[in-house]
Amino acid sequence: MAKDKTPVTPAVRMLRTAGVAFTEHPYAYEEKGGTAVSARELGVDEHAVVKTLIMEDERKLPLIVLMHGDRQVSTKELARVMGVKSVVPCTPETAFRHSGYLVGGTSPFGTRKQMPVYLEETILELPRIYVNGGKRGFLVGLDPRDVVRLLKPVLVKVGIVSS
Repeated sequence: MAKDKTPVTPAVRMLRTAGVAFTEHPYAYEEKGGTAVSARELGVDEHAVVKTLIMEDERKLPLIVLMHGDRQVSTKELARVMGVKSVVPCTPETAFRHSGYLVGGTSPFGTRKQMPVYLEETILELPRIYVNGGKRGFLVGLDPRDVVRLLKPVLVKVGIVSS
């Protein structure tokens, strides 16, 4: 994909404005393919593909969870860490309303609303991660420390191995 073919999403604009060095990784998007497909298409370990999940607490307050592609979020543990009764994934429509991105193309960067971000702490052990660039079939590769610098997430340990 030529440089001028990069989708100019709110995420890409935010990364460029912040001076973050990132690589662009377009791939053939598959409906309901998730991180397994993007990892396969990019030829990277699914553990390094970080999914952006829009969730909400019992008061309907939205939040972002960044999790390894090969892990699930323990919503029970996340709620405990946050000091709330419950945390549940948003419906695709609600996630779009909060983030401005379609499910499958949700980036933690350049969201429509400012939301607290919770980052699985073991993501910081990786030298490079791949996160959605704001469009289905488009990931950006970057240093996880840039995610911390830009989003100032709360580091959590809420990942569980997918069954």
